[in-house]
Amino acid sequence: MSRLGPALRALIQRVDFARIYIDSRMHGEINQGILALIGIEKPDNVEQADALVQKILSYRIFSDADGKMNLSLKNIGGGLMLVSQFTLAADTNKGLRPSFSSAMPPDEAAQLFQYTVDAATKDYPQVVSGVFAADMKIELLNNGPVTFLLEN
Repeated sequence: MSRLGPALRALIQRVDFARIYIDSRMHGEINQGILALIGIEKPDNVEQADALVQKILSYRIFSDADGKMNLSLKNIGGGLMLVSQFTLAADTNKGLRPSFSSAMPPDEAAQLFQYTVDAATKDYPQVVSGVFAADMKIELLNNGPVTFLLEN
């Protein structure tokens, strides 16, 4: 995927519930809300993280009384689950194997992911997150299905 400048990525899904399991134990869960898979690349920074968090919290993907997508996560008071997703940084344009050369190095990416979680938690009370670089299992019920790729 070709982009102009840095753009932190989030694949967001409207869910009825989502649960994270690590080592066969439930690590966190939300009911109705957004599961956001976060992909971090080399040029990404805290300014993009701040903007992405605000976009996720305010993105209108929930139905109003007329069935139109006019309500945000903040409007419905739903849960937000943030999960680091290394594979969103993949370049899939050539061949049959993804390249991860554009991914931010793990130590830096862990810091930026934690910053993103902290920024979300500061602005919104119902946030849970996965563990960076952990082998996680995620159970979810995608509502719709409604899924969007946000870049900021």
